[in-house]
Amino acid sequence: MHVKELLSLKGKVCLVTGGAGRYGKCIVEGLAEADGTVITASRNLEANQRLAEEYRSRGLEVHAAQLDQAEHDSVMALKAHLAARFGGLDVFVNNSVSRPMKGYRGPLEQFAESMRVNATGMFDVTREMTDLLIARGGGSIIHISSMFGVYGPDLSNYEGTTMGDPPPDYFFHNAGLLALARYQTRVLAQHNVRANCICPGGLYAPEIQPEPFLRNYTKKVPCGHRLANRDDIKGLVVFLASQASAYLGGEAIMMDGGMHC
Repeated sequence: MHVKELLSLKGKVCLVTGGAGRYGKCIVEGLAEADGTVITASRNLEANQRLAEEYRSRGLEVHAAQLDQAEHDSVMALKAHLAARFGGLDVFVNNSVSRPMKGYRGPLEQFAESMRVNATGMFDVTREMTDLLIARGGGSIIHISSMFGVYGPDLSNYEGTTMGDPPPDYFFHNAGLLALARYQTRVLAQHNVRANCICPGGLYAPEIQPEPFLRNYTKKVPCGHRLANRDDIKGLVVFLASQASAYLGGEAIMMDGGMHC
């Protein structure tokens, strides 16, 4: 098969949860630019509709849907909508996340809420979307994890800021995604479904990242001495969604500019 065909998503239906978020927008754009039919879904339907309209104005096929992944009825409604409107699903990008915990000493109720959304809710939507992949003859699950699913926090990045209390649920949740991808690749291989993780480092967002943090962080990044930009994740997510990665399963791909090489 020609490499352009291997990387093409023409005729593929792709769901991105949390598609209106910072990384989500890049992911939706990349999949649509590869000729996929992309649905962006989260609790904020209006934000997803604005994003879909923006991308459709550029000739990209992007649609909006609503999903509260902590509510099973919402998950099932989205599943039914995808089956009826788009005939199922070929690619599922698990990107939606909630961050209720504010630091190591946050109340246990915050940790429990994080698990309700980011563990139980995430597994609920992932399992239900898997049914749609199987019905279409197989497909790709892409979990958006983090480099912090593999490594602990480097507190020196936060010197000179007030950011130095990273929430533990973030690390717990993202590490779990790596194990889930390995599990799914083994268990779902009989259905031609594979799962992989992307483990990004920081995405450049100077409006929320103080100058000392940017300075501390970027000097440790061999590839360009910078944080990730909007384009850095696009090629990787298209690769994992396409036939170009058909022989890849259960992997955690570090996208951190070589910081941990």
